[in-house]
Amino acid sequence: MPNITITITDSEKKALDTVMSDITAWSENFLKVRANAATATIKRDLLEHCNTNNIAMATGEVAQIDQAYDLGVTNVLPDSPIPPPTL
Repeated sequence: MPNITITITDSEKKALDTVMSDITAWSENFLKVRANAATATIKRDLLEHCNTNNIAMATGEVAQIDQAYDLGVTNVLPDSPIPPPTL
């Protein structure tokens, strides 16, 4: 399981402390919710691909994500600069 570390400045921590009580818990929750949404998209796209191409879909979520990568249904996004937030 990957361990992801996020570094923020002291000022950013102070600012976040005014809008959330636990930065780590909030960050972990955000990433898990986003991962769940991405997983749903991958599984939907895999199902469509398998049905269109008469391919047996793997059993289980982990196997389905692996199969989607193996079949080229999904891939890792290339690094790109993060645009500044719009406020």
